[in-house]
Amino acid sequence: MFRRVAERVPAYGEFLRERGVDPAAVRAFGDVPMTTKDNYVRRHPLAALCRDGVVGDMIAVSSGSSGEPAFWVRSSADEKVIAERFAEVFRAFGAHERRTLAVVCFSLGTWVGGLFTISCLRHLADEGFPVTVVAPGNNKGEILRVLPALAPQFEQVVLLGYPPFLKDVIDTPGVPWPDYHVKIVTAGEVFSEEWRALVAARAAIADPLTSTASLYGTADAGVLGNETPLSIEIRRFLAARPDAAKELFGASRLPTLVQYDPAVRFFEEHDGTLLFTGDNGIPLVRYHIADEGGLISHQGMLAYLARYGFRPTAPGPHLPFVYVFGRSLFVVSYYGANVYPENVTVGLEQPEVSASVTGKFVLSAPEGAKGIELTVELSAGTTPTPDLAAQISTSVLQALHRLNSEFTHYVPDAHQPPLVTLRPYADPEHFPPGVKHRYVR
Repeated sequence: MFRRVAERVPAYGEFLRERGVDPAAVRAFGDVPMTTKDNYVRRHPLAALCRDGVVGDMIAVSSGSSGEPAFWVRSSADEKVIAERFAEVFRAFGAHERRTLAVVCFSLGTWVGGLFTISCLRHLADEGFPVTVVAPGNNKGEILRVLPALAPQFEQVVLLGYPPFLKDVIDTPGVPWPDYHVKIVTAGEVFSEEWRALVAARAAIADPLTSTASLYGTADAGVLGNETPLSIEIRRFLAARPDAAKELFGASRLPTLVQYDPAVRFFEEHDGTLLFTGDNGIPLVRYHIADEGGLISHQGMLAYLARYGFRPTAPGPHLPFVYVFGRSLFVVSYYGANVYPENVTVGLEQPEVSASVTGKFVLSAPEGAKGIELTVELSAGTTPTPDLAAQISTSVLQALHRLNSEFTHYVPDAHQPPLVTLRPYADPEHFPPGVKHRYVR
């Protein structure tokens, strides 16, 4: 693929010439320079980044959460390859043999999530999956309008969307979720196993291993990997053993853990971050996506778990694992301790407070603060009280003590309790509906 891209993609040929790299002389990965959004993608016109200098049949726009938006070319060929990731998830759901309504709740428009998901699901239908797609997008009212009309006509319903938005939909009173036999597909955010258990219970999902899945997807290259029942079973074990998780992942937070096919998306590690190579509308070679994470072989993972006496039994392909924390800009430093949104999420999902909050929050640590500042969105109809704020602070602090030894040991005791501010549901300043939420400021 490297030599093919060097020959056919004008921008990549120029990129190599600027660095004195002769494609014919390359024999190892290390001989190929890394590409990034800044040193490659943003330096060339869109057409030059494409094969033969011709822009493909569709363009998606990245969210721009870490800077200005970028444009990514798509083609039906990309979707057919990536549709296999959806196929793996939907087979685990039994959707290859059950009439399934797939409800796409990702944003619709130029962003990658919604339209790309629709295209991949229609490829599944073309391959013989009895899947029907409806796409209300992230319009809660429209989702709740189409579900009662359509869901009873199918054997099961798959909701696909961002985790906090799907939880908001599922928390709607009066929806007969047990009648719909719900499955859930998420992307875009790391969530905790407490979140999975909580949402599964509210959606009447009996077996989260075969009824939920997270996708590791990016605007740059579509879906790179997906959860399997095997990876979920492993992650649930590690969530209950923070010591084992920290030894394996090297951090006091639980990453997304997925399996990937290296013949389609080839990963490498670089200083605790990920590179990948993939043939897309814009082919990317050794592309440094800046996601923090790492790789574990299939055999290496099972051997590690065996040291703790754990032998997973759930089915999963004989493929390697990639774990992803996300990007380092989504973290707060306080007294030298890194405080991760994933730590806070666990505290908000404990039974004593979970019914009062949506799970969305904003974390910050301004200079001179007497504690990390935590602005929390309340569930619809919940009244803010000092007692509830104190209860949330205690629950989050307990999660930080259990999961984050840095926080426990670096931060003075007097400054450890989070300073909680409660905001009403869909507060326009902190939690505007219809946009991708940012947890750190």
